[in-house]
Amino acid sequence: MAKPKVATASLAGCFGCHMSILDIDERILDLIELVDFDKSPVDDIKKFTGRCAIGLIEGGCCNEENVHNLQEFRKHCDILIALGDCAVDGGIPAMRNSMPLKECLDEAYLNGPTVYNPGGITPNDKEIPLLLDKVYPLHHIVKIDYFLPGCPPSADTIWKALVALLTNKPLELPYELIKYD
Repeated sequence: MAKPKVATASLAGCFGCHMSILDIDERILDLIELVDFDKSPVDDIKKFTGRCAIGLIEGGCCNEENVHNLQEFRKHCDILIALGDCAVDGGIPAMRNSMPLKECLDEAYLNGPTVYNPGGITPNDKEIPLLLDKVYPLHHIVKIDYFLPGCPPSADTIWKALVALLTNKPLELPYELIKYD
């Protein structure tokens, strides 16, 4: 019998949640016994090879490419998990939401204290994904089944959630795994 597939992606974030996945340490060998990784930076598979039981997405949506990737995950995954604060509520990238996008771009490319841009050009190449008006948490774009907060969530939290979902047990995370004080 084929093992269930797990896919992962990083959108607008720092990749810290993927580091937490790797921080499950030797349990990664147990995880490999339970699942096959599909589209993921963990195995460098770039496209979905089939239906996935679980999709883990870190980062918020800040551009059209993020939205497209998230929608593809929703289409290909039975369960979609928002992994980490950026996915759950926008996190650090959403700090730009309090000001107009043009002001952010001007600061980054024209007026910032360390900017050297004698041509005064804001990048606008067709290869650069179009920025959204703000950074959106994942549930503003697609239906999310589970939320694992934290910056990043601990390896133990991710492990417990994956094992529960893969063994058809209720996802019950003890307070110690989701408190942050």
